[in-house]
Amino acid sequence: MRVTHLSLTDFRNYAAAEVPLLAGTNLIVGRNGQGKTNLVEALGYLSTLGSHRVSDDKAMIRAGQSAAVIRARLAYNGRDILTEVQLNRAGLNRAQVNRSAIRTRDLPRYFSSVVFAPEDLALVRGDPSGRRRFLDQLLVLRSPRLSGVIADYERVLKQRNTLLKSARGSGMKENQLSTLDIWDERLVALGSEIIDERAELVRLLGEPLRAAYRAVVDEDHGPELLPLLSILGADEFSVGEPVSGTRPSPLVEPVETSTQATSSTQATSGGGSTADAFRAALLGLRRKELERGITLAGPHRDDVVFMLNGLPAKGYASHGESWSFALSLKLASAELLRRDSASGDPVLILDDVFAELDQSRRRRLAEAIIDYEQVLITAAVLEDVPESLTAHTIHIRGGAIVDG
Repeated sequence: MRVTHLSLTDFRNYAAAEVPLLAGTNLIVGRNGQGKTNLVEALGYLSTLGSHRVSDDKAMIRAGQSAAVIRARLAYNGRDILTEVQLNRAGLNRAQVNRSAIRTRDLPRYFSSVVFAPEDLALVRGDPSGRRRFLDQLLVLRSPRLSGVIADYERVLKQRNTLLKSARGSGMKENQLSTLDIWDERLVALGSEIIDERAELVRLLGEPLRAAYRAVVDEDHGPELLPLLSILGADEFSVGEPVSGTRPSPLVEPVETSTQATSSTQATSGGGSTADAFRAALLGLRRKELERGITLAGPHRDDVVFMLNGLPAKGYASHGESWSFALSLKLASAELLRRDSASGDPVLILDDVFAELDQSRRRRLAEAIIDYEQVLITAAVLEDVPESLTAHTIHIRGGAIVDG
């Protein structure tokens, strides 16, 4: 898969932009603040329906405008597809494929990309919400139908929390208890599927993560991903924080099995299903949930601990190690997608990455990505990027494409 042309209207600092892109490596060069990252942010949005920089879509609409349009022409398997999304300040966003309207959440079915940017350091050092979002975005790229499962879970969770809040402090009546039981079953059905899918994804990421880390760092620091489930009580602990200089005791062991059904059994560490563990957790937490008015167990409260050299990367890893871990995690994601996809490689996007690396790691990273069908790289300084990646260079100045 590759992008042959990117068109923007009123997106960030671009009133209009037309950017032809080639197979192989495309290098976008410009001083900070000129708009190079805005180009790759737009493409990232088409595959994840989110920005790697901001949480609010409206921030991507040019000042004073009511809407922004991202339009990309894609080529894969001999097909030519035009994808488009309109971001609106008021009302819902709208999407089209080949000029026919589709649900916005279905856009990832048509375009796959993996973005690594400086903000991804927060995957290692930040709070659990960023790690959950990373896993869920990758799940949707691998299996777009899960977008609906995740959206339905969030809807049910919101409804359940509303019921809990209404009952807080006033005492729950019998009819409210029966209503809560109904929401519990729906929450368990959807949430268990998300938990199992995440567990399988964590298992699949293990080997390519280790391979990517060795390729970039040229050392084996034993990177691991340890899932932690709130349905087993993980939410009660400060998971992943340094504790007496020792390896934490995860409430869920790394998943070693080869099938999703078996992994969910192992994940619950008691021989029962994920759904059984989820129901038991909700029953045990009901009093606390009624007191606090929120749902205290489920995939919305889970986490994954990133381990390096047998210790949590958060709190122990250096800046360079954390950066290399986050980069390797994205490279591992791209490797999984290229293995699974019938439409070819995902478009690999590296936003301002090479400035953080020494010459040796720049060379190794270049070797690791050179065979992807299409790679987009941004850089403030041309000399930061290995010469092997500079054959097609686009220069950006003040929201416009200029001659080099």
